[in-house]
Amino acid sequence: MAIIKAGKVVIVLAGRHAGKKAVVVKTFDDGNSDKRFAHCLIAGVARSPRKVTRKMSEAKVKKRSRVMKPFIKYVNVRHVFPTRYVVDLDLRKAVDEADLVDPERKVEVKKNLKKLFEDRYLNQKEVTSEKKAAGSAYFFQKLRF
Repeated sequence: MAIIKAGKVVIVLAGRHAGKKAVVVKTFDDGNSDKRFAHCLIAGVARSPRKVTRKMSEAKVKKRSRVMKPFIKYVNVRHVFPTRYVVDLDLRKAVDEADLVDPERKVEVKKNLKKLFEDRYLNQKEVTSEKKAAGSAYFFQKLRF
């Protein structure tokens, strides 16, 4: 699919994480030997950070930002809804496909993702372009519907 590329923010439509936002890590347009359909590897936020106000202390802001819980999974392309937003997180280095087979290594990948997401969430103002800053701000907001 030409629309769904690495770095694109998508909304998961089906399954356990339906209604959650995720970022596309890698796409498989023609499928592979395991999955013969077009699918993509996504990493997202299962539990978004809590609301932060200006008058909260710095320690409280960090504590409320730590509640973030990531997920990573393969999803059929038809089960994700692409948005107009793009995030410049480099998730290919953090997520190795070989690590997703073993459950113990998958836990380590999730821990690395959590650190990466928290770092980006706390340092949103240091993003290079305005378009990507809007994408990361949208990604970390809870979806209201």
